[in-house]
Amino acid sequence: MPYHQTPLSGLWVFEPKVITDERGFFYESFNHRNFVEATAFTGHFVQDNHSLSSYGVMRGLHCQLPPHDQSKLVRAVRGEILDVAVDVRKCSPTYKQHFSILLSAENKKQLFIPKGFLHGFIVLSEEAELLYKCDHYYAPSSESGVIYSDEELAIDWNVPASEIIVSQKDLNLKPISETELTF
Repeated sequence: MPYHQTPLSGLWVFEPKVITDERGFFYESFNHRNFVEATAFTGHFVQDNHSLSSYGVMRGLHCQLPPHDQSKLVRAVRGEILDVAVDVRKCSPTYKQHFSILLSAENKKQLFIPKGFLHGFIVLSEEAELLYKCDHYYAPSSESGVIYSDEELAIDWNVPASEIIVSQKDLNLKPISETELTF
């Protein structure tokens, strides 16, 4: 089965079967029936996003709060990123724990991030393009997040701090201990 449960409940890694030959490669990047069967996901994706970033760009840690909270299915189609999900479901036994994975055009892995998780990534290659599906539309009024450098979370982003590029908006985020996350 190409779906693997991570140590954080509801967070799944998808490793597609890739068929390669002298012409290139082919793989099924998403199959709703198989996805639902493996993950028990009950929603449906309504929005696809595409981002391009250069080395050292940090995006995150973000989420949308209820009632506009989102599940995401993330993959890199060019380059390599370190993708991170943080469990912020207060009733979860893995509350405030994080999971990180290298997603790349080469390994073709995808990460399914359910509602109740913060999400962020940093680019490890010269450039990286990400595609991700969301099960709820973007709602600016529901945006929230936590500063990527939160000492309590202690995430190793695999890039020297002096080389991390962060938007002013993300630099203004507060630590998890000072952020109201209603999951």
